[in-house]
Amino acid sequence: MDSILKPLYIAVSWVIVTIHDLLSPLFGADSGVSWSLAIIGLVIIIRVILIPLFVKQIKSQRALTALQPHMKEIQKKYKDDRQKQSEEMMKLYKEHKTNPLASCFPILAQAPIFFALFTVLNGIGKNPPVKHGVLTQADVVSAAQAKFFNAPISQTFLGSDITTVKIVTVILIAFMSLTTFTTQRQLMMKGMPKMDASNNMMLQQQKIMLYAFPVIFAISGVNFPIGVLIYWSTTNLWTWGQQFYVIKRNPTPGSPAYEELQRKRAHKSGAITPDVAPTDEETNLGDSTSGQRNQPKKKKKKK
Repeated sequence: MDSILKPLYIAVSWVIVTIHDLLSPLFGADSGVSWSLAIIGLVIIIRVILIPLFVKQIKSQRALTALQPHMKEIQKKYKDDRQKQSEEMMKLYKEHKTNPLASCFPILAQAPIFFALFTVLNGIGKNPPVKHGVLTQADVVSAAQAKFFNAPISQTFLGSDITTVKIVTVILIAFMSLTTFTTQRQLMMKGMPKMDASNNMMLQQQKIMLYAFPVIFAISGVNFPIGVLIYWSTTNLWTWGQQFYVIKRNPTPGSPAYEELQRKRAHKSGAITPDVAPTDEETNLGDSTSGQRNQPKKKKKKK
Protein backbone atom coordinates (compact mmCIF):
# COMPACT_ATOMS: atom_id res chain seq x y z
CA MET A 1 0.00 0.00 0.00
CA ASP A 2 2.84 2.39 0.83
CA SER A 3 4.36 1.83 -2.61
CA ILE A 4 1.05 2.76 -4.27
CA LEU A 5 0.62 5.92 -2.16
CA LYS A 6 4.28 6.92 -2.30
CA PRO A 7 3.75 9.44 -5.17
CA LEU A 8 1.00 11.05 -3.07
CA TYR A 9 3.26 11.19 -0.01
CA ILE A 10 5.77 13.05 -2.16
CA ALA A 11 3.16 15.43 -3.63
CA VAL A 12 1.45 16.20 -0.31
CA SER A 13 4.69 16.67 1.62
CA TRP A 14 6.19 18.80 -1.18
CA VAL A 15 3.21 21.20 -1.17
CA ILE A 16 3.29 21.50 2.63
CA VAL A 17 7.07 22.04 2.76
CA THR A 18 6.99 24.59 -0.08
CA ILE A 19 4.25 26.68 1.55
CA HIS A 20 5.98 26.31 4.94
CA ASP A 21 9.28 27.58 3.51
CA LEU A 22 7.50 30.60 2.00
CA LEU A 23 5.87 31.46 5.35
CA SER A 24 8.90 30.74 7.56
CA PRO A 25 10.46 34.24 7.15
CA LEU A 26 7.18 35.75 8.41
CA PHE A 27 6.20 33.43 11.27
CA GLY A 28 9.30 31.32 11.93
CA ALA A 29 10.36 27.87 10.76
CA ASP A 30 9.14 26.07 13.90
CA SER A 31 5.97 28.13 14.27
CA GLY A 32 2.64 26.35 14.43
CA VAL A 33 1.22 29.17 12.30
CA SER A 34 3.58 28.30 9.42
CA TRP A 35 2.74 24.58 9.53
CA SER A 36 -1.01 25.13 10.05
CA LEU A 37 -1.22 27.61 7.16
CA ALA A 38 0.76 25.16 5.03
CA ILE A 39 -1.97 22.54 5.62
CA ILE A 40 -4.69 25.12 4.85
CA GLY A 41 -2.78 26.07 1.68
CA LEU A 42 -2.79 22.39 0.67
CA VAL A 43 -6.60 22.37 0.98
CA ILE A 44 -6.96 25.48 -1.19
CA ILE A 45 -4.71 24.08 -3.93
CA ILE A 46 -6.53 20.74 -3.95
CA ARG A 47 -9.99 22.32 -4.03
CA VAL A 48 -9.05 24.67 -6.87
CA ILE A 49 -7.81 21.66 -8.85
CA LEU A 50 -11.09 19.84 -8.10
CA ILE A 51 -13.37 22.66 -9.33
CA PRO A 52 -14.00 20.91 -12.71
CA LEU A 53 -15.08 17.79 -10.81
CA PHE A 54 -17.34 19.92 -8.61
CA VAL A 55 -18.99 21.42 -11.72
CA LYS A 56 -19.50 17.91 -13.09
CA GLN A 57 -20.99 16.87 -9.75
CA ILE A 58 -23.52 19.74 -9.83
CA LYS A 59 -24.55 18.92 -13.42
CA SER A 60 -24.94 15.24 -12.57
CA GLN A 61 -27.08 15.97 -9.48
CA ARG A 62 -29.37 18.23 -11.50
CA ALA A 63 -29.65 15.70 -14.31
CA LEU A 64 -30.53 12.93 -11.85
CA THR A 65 -33.15 15.14 -10.21
CA ALA A 66 -34.75 15.81 -13.59
CA LEU A 67 -34.73 12.07 -14.36
CA GLN A 68 -36.47 11.05 -11.12
CA PRO A 69 -39.94 10.63 -12.72
CA HIS A 70 -38.49 8.44 -15.51
CA MET A 71 -36.51 6.37 -12.98
CA LYS A 72 -39.69 5.88 -10.96
CA GLU A 73 -41.54 4.65 -14.04
CA ILE A 74 -38.78 2.13 -14.82
CA GLN A 75 -38.79 0.86 -11.23
CA LYS A 76 -42.55 0.45 -11.35
CA LYS A 77 -42.58 -1.18 -14.78
CA TYR A 78 -39.81 -3.70 -14.05
CA LYS A 79 -40.33 -4.15 -10.30
CA ASP A 80 -40.19 -7.95 -10.68
CA ASP A 81 -37.17 -8.01 -13.00
CA ARG A 82 -34.08 -6.48 -11.36
CA GLN A 83 -31.81 -7.21 -14.30
CA LYS A 84 -34.10 -5.53 -16.83
CA GLN A 85 -34.56 -2.63 -14.41
CA SER A 86 -30.77 -2.13 -14.19
CA GLU A 87 -30.42 -2.33 -17.98
CA GLU A 88 -33.11 0.30 -18.53
CA MET A 89 -31.57 2.54 -15.87
CA MET A 90 -28.16 2.35 -17.54
CA LYS A 91 -29.79 3.08 -20.89
CA LEU A 92 -31.48 6.12 -19.37
CA TYR A 93 -28.19 7.42 -17.88
CA LYS A 94 -26.40 6.89 -21.20
CA GLU A 95 -29.15 8.61 -23.18
CA HIS A 96 -29.00 11.72 -20.98
CA LYS A 97 -25.21 11.56 -20.56
CA THR A 98 -25.21 11.44 -16.79
CA ASN A 99 -23.63 9.23 -14.14
CA PRO A 100 -25.10 8.55 -10.67
CA LEU A 101 -21.57 8.18 -9.29
CA ALA A 102 -20.48 11.63 -10.49
CA SER A 103 -21.69 13.20 -7.23
CA CYS A 104 -19.09 11.11 -5.38
CA PHE A 105 -16.13 12.13 -7.59
CA PRO A 106 -14.87 15.04 -5.42
CA ILE A 107 -14.98 12.88 -2.26
CA LEU A 108 -13.32 9.93 -4.00
CA ALA A 109 -10.64 12.20 -5.48
CA GLN A 110 -9.82 13.62 -2.04
CA ALA A 111 -9.74 10.26 -0.24
CA PRO A 112 -6.18 9.22 -1.34
CA ILE A 113 -4.86 12.72 -0.52
CA PHE A 114 -6.53 12.53 2.89
CA PHE A 115 -4.88 9.17 3.64
CA ALA A 116 -1.52 10.47 2.41
CA LEU A 117 -1.76 13.52 4.69
CA PHE A 118 -2.86 11.29 7.59
CA THR A 119 0.21 9.07 7.05
CA VAL A 120 2.60 12.03 6.79
CA LEU A 121 1.28 13.69 9.98
CA ASN A 122 0.96 10.37 11.80
CA GLY A 123 4.63 9.68 11.05
CA ILE A 124 5.57 13.08 12.47
CA GLY A 125 3.73 12.22 15.69
CA LYS A 126 5.62 8.97 16.28
CA ASN A 127 8.50 8.71 18.72
CA PRO A 128 10.98 8.95 17.08
CA PRO A 129 9.29 10.83 14.19
CA VAL A 130 9.07 9.05 10.83
CA LYS A 131 9.54 11.06 7.63
CA HIS A 132 7.55 10.51 4.43
CA GLY A 133 7.84 12.01 0.98
CA VAL A 134 10.27 14.91 0.65
CA LEU A 135 10.29 15.77 4.36
CA THR A 136 13.79 15.96 5.81
CA GLN A 137 14.60 14.98 9.38
CA ALA A 138 14.78 18.67 10.28
CA ASP A 139 11.29 19.21 8.78
CA VAL A 140 9.89 16.27 10.75
CA VAL A 141 11.32 17.52 14.05
CA SER A 142 10.11 21.07 13.35
CA ALA A 143 6.58 19.89 12.46
CA ALA A 144 6.44 17.62 15.53
CA GLN A 145 7.11 20.64 17.75
CA ALA A 146 4.71 22.98 15.91
CA LYS A 147 1.55 23.83 17.85
CA PHE A 148 -1.98 24.90 16.97
CA PHE A 149 -3.39 26.86 19.95
CA ASN A 150 -0.71 25.27 22.15
CA ALA A 151 -1.55 21.73 20.94
CA PRO A 152 1.00 19.84 18.77
CA ILE A 153 -0.47 19.35 15.29
CA SER A 154 0.81 15.76 15.20
CA GLN A 155 -1.13 14.66 18.32
CA THR A 156 -4.51 12.88 18.46
CA PHE A 157 -7.28 12.88 21.08
CA LEU A 158 -6.71 9.22 21.99
CA GLY A 159 -2.93 9.35 21.67
CA SER A 160 -2.29 12.16 24.13
CA ASP A 161 -2.87 12.85 27.83
CA ILE A 162 -2.37 16.60 27.40
CA THR A 163 -5.53 18.53 28.30
CA THR A 164 -4.90 21.21 25.68
CA VAL A 165 -4.72 18.56 22.94
CA LYS A 166 -8.05 17.07 24.02
CA ILE A 167 -9.76 20.48 24.15
CA VAL A 168 -8.46 21.54 20.71
CA THR A 169 -9.36 18.19 19.11
CA VAL A 170 -12.88 18.29 20.59
CA ILE A 171 -13.42 21.83 19.26
CA LEU A 172 -12.12 20.88 15.80
CA ILE A 173 -14.21 17.68 15.71
CA ALA A 174 -17.31 19.64 16.74
CA PHE A 175 -16.60 22.27 14.06
CA MET A 176 -15.99 19.55 11.46
CA SER A 177 -19.28 17.80 12.30
CA LEU A 178 -21.22 21.09 12.42
CA THR A 179 -19.97 22.25 9.00
CA THR A 180 -20.81 18.83 7.54
CA PHE A 181 -24.36 19.08 8.92
CA THR A 182 -24.95 22.69 7.82
CA THR A 183 -23.58 22.03 4.32
CA GLN A 184 -25.93 19.09 3.79
CA ARG A 185 -28.86 20.96 5.33
CA GLN A 186 -28.17 23.97 3.11
CA LEU A 187 -28.37 21.69 0.07
CA MET A 188 -31.63 20.05 1.23
CA MET A 189 -33.42 23.25 2.29
CA LYS A 190 -32.46 25.58 -0.58
CA GLY A 191 -30.54 23.73 -3.27
CA MET A 192 -32.88 20.84 -4.12
CA PRO A 193 -36.25 20.85 -5.92
CA LYS A 194 -39.29 20.26 -3.75
CA MET A 195 -39.77 16.57 -3.13
CA ASP A 196 -43.04 14.70 -3.57
CA ALA A 197 -44.02 11.12 -2.79
CA SER A 198 -42.31 9.85 -5.97
CA ASN A 199 -38.97 11.16 -4.72
CA ASN A 200 -39.39 9.77 -1.21
CA MET A 201 -36.40 7.42 -1.56
CA MET A 202 -34.10 10.26 -2.60
CA LEU A 203 -35.36 12.38 0.30
CA GLN A 204 -34.65 9.55 2.75
CA GLN A 205 -31.10 9.20 1.39
CA GLN A 206 -30.51 12.92 1.90
CA LYS A 207 -31.80 12.71 5.47
CA ILE A 208 -29.50 9.77 6.22
CA MET A 209 -26.53 11.75 4.90
CA LEU A 210 -27.63 14.79 6.93
CA TYR A 211 -27.40 12.96 10.25
CA ALA A 212 -25.02 10.05 9.54
CA PHE A 213 -21.99 11.97 8.20
CA PRO A 214 -21.58 14.29 11.24
CA VAL A 215 -21.78 11.25 13.54
CA ILE A 216 -19.18 9.38 11.48
CA PHE A 217 -16.82 12.37 11.62
CA ALA A 218 -17.37 12.77 15.36
CA ILE A 219 -16.57 9.11 16.05
CA SER A 220 -13.58 8.78 13.70
CA GLY A 221 -12.16 12.25 14.50
CA VAL A 222 -10.64 11.09 17.81
CA ASN A 223 -8.11 9.06 15.81
CA PHE A 224 -7.01 11.93 13.54
CA PRO A 225 -3.97 14.13 14.25
CA ILE A 226 -4.82 17.80 14.80
CA GLY A 227 -3.22 18.63 11.44
CA VAL A 228 -5.69 16.29 9.68
CA LEU A 229 -8.58 17.87 11.60
CA ILE A 230 -7.38 21.30 10.40
CA TYR A 231 -7.32 19.93 6.84
CA TRP A 232 -10.82 18.43 7.00
CA SER A 233 -12.37 21.43 8.79
CA THR A 234 -10.94 23.76 6.13
CA THR A 235 -12.24 21.45 3.40
CA ASN A 236 -15.74 21.52 4.92
CA LEU A 237 -15.65 25.30 5.17
CA TRP A 238 -14.60 25.57 1.52
CA THR A 239 -17.38 23.16 0.49
CA TRP A 240 -19.97 25.18 2.40
CA GLY A 241 -18.83 28.46 0.80
CA GLN A 242 -18.63 26.96 -2.70
CA GLN A 243 -22.09 25.43 -2.37
CA PHE A 244 -23.52 28.69 -0.96
CA TYR A 245 -22.20 30.57 -4.01
CA VAL A 246 -23.66 28.06 -6.48
CA ILE A 247 -27.06 27.94 -4.73
CA LYS A 248 -27.24 31.75 -4.65
CA ARG A 249 -25.92 32.48 -8.15
CA ASN A 250 -26.89 29.40 -10.17
CA PRO A 251 -29.54 27.44 -8.25
CA THR A 252 -31.16 24.21 -9.39
CA PRO A 253 -34.43 24.83 -11.33
CA GLY A 254 -37.41 24.12 -9.10
CA SER A 255 -35.52 24.65 -5.85
CA PRO A 256 -36.50 27.28 -3.23
CA ALA A 257 -33.30 29.21 -4.06
CA TYR A 258 -34.25 29.22 -7.77
CA GLU A 259 -37.75 30.56 -7.01
CA GLU A 260 -36.28 33.24 -4.77
CA LEU A 261 -33.82 34.28 -7.51
CA GLN A 262 -36.66 34.47 -10.05
CA ARG A 263 -38.67 36.70 -7.70
CA LYS A 264 -35.69 39.02 -7.25
CA ARG A 265 -35.13 39.25 -11.02
CA ALA A 266 -38.82 39.92 -11.60
CA HIS A 267 -38.78 42.63 -8.94
CA LYS A 268 -35.75 44.30 -10.53
CA SER A 269 -37.35 44.22 -13.98
CA GLY A 270 -40.50 45.85 -12.58
CA ALA A 271 -42.77 42.85 -13.11
CA ILE A 272 -45.64 42.44 -10.69
CA THR A 273 -45.15 39.27 -8.67
CA PRO A 274 -47.37 39.26 -5.60
CA ASP A 275 -45.73 37.02 -3.01
CA VAL A 276 -48.63 37.01 -0.56
CA ALA A 277 -52.24 36.27 -1.55
CA PRO A 278 -54.83 38.71 -0.23
CA THR A 279 -56.79 37.62 2.81
CA ASP A 280 -60.54 36.94 2.73
CA GLU A 281 -61.19 40.21 4.56
CA GLU A 282 -59.15 42.14 2.00
CA THR A 283 -60.98 40.39 -0.84
CA ASN A 284 -64.40 41.13 0.65
CA LEU A 285 -63.40 44.70 1.36
CA GLY A 286 -62.25 45.12 -2.21
CA ASP A 287 -65.46 43.63 -3.55
CA SER A 288 -67.67 45.80 -1.38
CA THR A 289 -65.72 48.94 -2.27
CA SER A 290 -65.82 48.02 -5.93
CA GLY A 291 -69.49 47.32 -5.69
CA GLN A 292 -70.15 50.66 -4.13
CA ARG A 293 -68.26 52.41 -6.89
CA ASN A 294 -70.06 50.52 -9.63
CA GLN A 295 -73.60 51.01 -8.26
CA PRO A 296 -75.61 53.53 -10.29
CA LYS A 297 -76.28 56.77 -8.56
CA LYS A 298 -79.84 57.27 -7.47
CA LYS A 299 -81.57 60.22 -9.02
CA LYS A 300 -82.85 62.78 -6.63
CA LYS A 301 -86.60 63.11 -6.67
CA LYS A 302 -87.87 66.46 -7.79
CA LYS A 303 -90.14 68.12 -5.38
